[in-house]
Amino acid sequence: MIPLCVPHICGNEWSYIKQCLDSGWVSSAGSFVSLFEEKFKEFVGAEDAVATVNGTSALHLALRVLGIGEGDEVIVPSMTFIAPVNAVKYVGAVPVFADVCRDTYVMDASGLEELISERTKAILPVHIYGHPVDMDEVMAVARKFNLYVVEDATESLGSKYKGSYTGTIGHIGVFSFNGNKLITTGAGGMLVTRHREYGEYARYLSAQTKTITENGGFYHKEIGFNYRMPNLLAAMGVAQLEKIEKYIETKIKNAQYYSEKLSTLKGISLPTRKPWAQNVHWLYSVLVEDGFGMTRDELILRLKEEGIETRPFFMPVHLMPPYRMCRHGGLEVTLDISKRGINLPSSVGLIAEEIDKVCHAISCARSG
Repeated sequence: MIPLCVPHICGNEWSYIKQCLDSGWVSSAGSFVSLFEEKFKEFVGAEDAVATVNGTSALHLALRVLGIGEGDEVIVPSMTFIAPVNAVKYVGAVPVFADVCRDTYVMDASGLEELISERTKAILPVHIYGHPVDMDEVMAVARKFNLYVVEDATESLGSKYKGSYTGTIGHIGVFSFNGNKLITTGAGGMLVTRHREYGEYARYLSAQTKTITENGGFYHKEIGFNYRMPNLLAAMGVAQLEKIEKYIETKIKNAQYYSEKLSTLKGISLPTRKPWAQNVHWLYSVLVEDGFGMTRDELILRLKEEGIETRPFFMPVHLMPPYRMCRHGGLEVTLDISKRGINLPSSVGLIAEEIDKVCHAISCARSG
């Protein structure tokens, strides 16, 4: 089986985790947590970074830090992993669903203004599968209507928008280190920001708003959350971060090879890279068009028979029971590509021979 996307562990992971075990510092008080935060903020170019237990908790913190709450509206894409939409509900706010672009699969910023109401407080673009949203358009709308912007960069670590890493352009950005991400800590996330006061408040909230009194007691002046990353996970994160430049290079090279191999295959639309973007291609994603000869789901089954793991594009969130009553604009593109999109094997450790096998299997499926 060629897996969809699995971790690549080839550096100091064992050594750094052993240091945690030998020292006994395995929870969030260990030194690797602050080291991971420091190195990560330096890499992406943020002012502050706060390590969390997962990307969803970082999204929740981001909205809480910005004061998004009961009855507020947050504009999100419908074609996304459900985490950012759930996070909107965690704070009592209401998601409003935006359509996506057919060529990049990300939020269509040109349609944002028509979704804004007097209750709108934030825009939450998701850099899905690795390609950046057009952030100049997003930020222009945000400035015009005095809105916050929270970037969900959980799938786009290593991608750039006009030279800046995704996650560093809005007020707050969020990353994930799940096992299938570019770098992994097994589970884990990171909140980054250009505003140091947001980072300080996020760190405070993530540690149960704990203040230590003179006698060593704990005082909590508001409700907080147990969202801090354990030292064990941070140790792995530090080791993975040491390899990130190589991982990015490999992801981009593999995507280019995929595109070269599939470029002449009729009925398959390849991913587009805008001239202002560096797409790290967390997952290499294509569309199965009507002229291919079989449906996307039939292709998924055919590739599975050949020992190739794939994944369909995310189902539109606005069609799921908890969100069917939410307001939205026209979602024609979302409905179309969610039925056509397929993610191909994209592990950092993927080799050319495996890409050859995947592309050959797709070609044979079309001709056979």
